[in-house]
Amino acid sequence: RSKAASLYGWEILLRGTLWPGPEIGRRLADTIRGPIAAGHEFGVHAWDHHRWQMGVERLDDAALRQEFDRAFAALAEIAGREPETSATPGWRTTERVLAMKATHPLRFNSDCRGAAVPFRPVIGDGSTRRELDQPQVPVDLPTYDEAIGTIVPDDDAFNAMLLDRLADDRPHVLTIHTESEGGAKAALFERFLDVAIAEGHRFEPLG
Repeated sequence: RSKAASLYGWEILLRGTLWPGPEIGRRLADTIRGPIAAGHEFGVHAWDHHRWQMGVERLDDAALRQEFDRAFAALAEIAGREPETSATPGWRTTERVLAMKATHPLRFNSDCRGAAVPFRPVIGDGSTRRELDQPQVPVDLPTYDEAIGTIVPDDDAFNAMLLDRLADDRPHVLTIHTESEGGAKAALFERFLDVAIAEGHRFEPLG
């Protein structure tokens, strides 16, 4: 539907599936530092995106912790300070993931979908039931690759749909991707920002 080969490129589509993905942080450390130096929030996504998205629930406790700890440490080394947030690949999250994240000094996470209203997740049952200190900020707007061919037919309709949803004056959270809005769909994203700002909408850091 989203013409993934032209959107992402075959090299990205095959990384981590037919051959191992590269350690992006080693090659693009300076690129990653740019937004951090400009004052943007930064957080952990994944060490191995494909492995996490295809089966995080099957990882044992040691493997799960290694996946997150490696990503956390790599990003901390690049930034020179600890990440303040995280968001799991494909919003694939379990109670084990939330409990493991709670051992890291994260201000908040964005691991779920729903109304864009922050909340504190509750995990466990009975005597083990507890509310976590790290709030969740849900994503409520559809991503480009989710919407094209299902919710809307084409690029112009995608921007129109987003702008229509912003018109209710409530907070909204939109996930964008380097491979689309930062690449092939950069001009489309810029048009969305220009119109949204002209209509009086304000963009804020997620935290």
